[in-house]
Amino acid sequence: MLIDYARDTQRSRLPHVTAISVENRDDAVVIDAASRRNLEIDINLGGSADNTLASVLDTCTTAMGSRLLKRWLNRPLRQREIVQNRHAGVALLSLDAAYMPLRDTLSAVGDVERILARVALYSARPRDLARLRDALVTLPTLEEQLGEVESGSALDSLRPHIRPYPELADTLSRALIENPPVVIRDGGVIADGFDAELDEHRGMAENAGDYLVKLEIRERERTGLANLKVGYNRVHGYFIELPRSQAQQAPADYIRRQTLKNAERFIIPELKEFEDKALSAKSRALTREKWLYDRLLGELNNSLHALQSTSQALAELDVLCAFAERAEALHWVRPTLSETTGIRIEAGRHPVVEQVSETPFVPNDVTLNPDQHMLIITGPNMGGKSTYMRQTALIALLAHCGSFVPADAAEIGPLDRIFTRIGSSDDLAGGRSTFMVEMTETANILHNATQQSLILMDEIGRGTSTFDGLSLAWASAEHLARAVR
Repeated sequence: MLIDYARDTQRSRLPHVTAISVENRDDAVVIDAASRRNLEIDINLGGSADNTLASVLDTCTTAMGSRLLKRWLNRPLRQREIVQNRHAGVALLSLDAAYMPLRDTLSAVGDVERILARVALYSARPRDLARLRDALVTLPTLEEQLGEVESGSALDSLRPHIRPYPELADTLSRALIENPPVVIRDGGVIADGFDAELDEHRGMAENAGDYLVKLEIRERERTGLANLKVGYNRVHGYFIELPRSQAQQAPADYIRRQTLKNAERFIIPELKEFEDKALSAKSRALTREKWLYDRLLGELNNSLHALQSTSQALAELDVLCAFAERAEALHWVRPTLSETTGIRIEAGRHPVVEQVSETPFVPNDVTLNPDQHMLIITGPNMGGKSTYMRQTALIALLAHCGSFVPADAAEIGPLDRIFTRIGSSDDLAGGRSTFMVEMTETANILHNATQQSLILMDEIGRGTSTFDGLSLAWASAEHLARAVR
């Protein structure tokens, strides 16, 4: 139904939609909208992308890698096998900086994912195909570099898809000039030697210059008029031009075509015949070139599904290489995913605050387990309470994305949801006061949290009087500790 709706509204086929995959809610760690905002995953509280978790992690070399990284961060997985395979891939890429040659090669790949969507819709421009050509040319190198990395990780599932397409690479290399123009409209995209018929039409159009020079010399000698010129413009085509003073001496076979202020322009039957041939050769060359271009798009569409699988594999490889680079550059460690409920972090650090702070970050430990499943953090203003709480959530989130984490050691148990109730803000347009926003978010947590949920309540009961606020905080804490655990 959704695809039919898209077809109906777009008034076109959707050939780039080649498969549907089902995502189960239980496969991922659920993070609601308020929690995403408070954790500043890819947008900060001010609405920009600065100083977010994604801004620290995103050193991807391709745009499709950056998009996939943000998708992973917004949908951490609960499927331990997939996540552990990603951890293993990051570990292997970190060995002897194996990620560096891969990243160098990936930087030449470009946004294959977007280009293929345009190819499928026959809206790809010449420069899109040139970028695709450059990407296909790098695939043998990538395959070889990936083959040097040991097996036993998420990289194993990428290897079958990161493979060469020699025929397509050869066709695009022969078909396109090195730096094609932006659009096909004016031609000049298909390289010489790719198509004999196109070369023939082009030859006729390009030899026009030589013919006109010879004609001009011949006519000067025949008429004895030294100021005679042969020229061309788009409106009137080819012409012979004589100054007004010499126009009367024009031979009888000169037919007047245009009168200017200081000159007269003529045509002769021979030039008219050449004009018909030359101009029709140009239009025939352009028609042929557009036909060849459409045929190229058709040929690429025949391999569209395989190419899309390759683009997805390249994006995933890019993200894993970015994780490896960050792990090495920022001294992050591989987390352990435990089957026992709880979180144990040694010397954990906030991934974003650590990067923007001018002073060294003081690391902290966290221990949460079935015996100690609630911590109440107290301390003075600006003492680092919020930083300590949020770094725990971000480390747990990173571990479930497949990334290494900022700590000396981390063991993360099963996690089904991450909840946050942070700060005070109102939603006056929606008819909700500060207190109502706070209570709605708290109610959401109390109704939906389970024993495997990670909950951060950073100040509660702020939006009302002291004793009412204290009562709400006490009652909520007691319910979470005793009923939800």
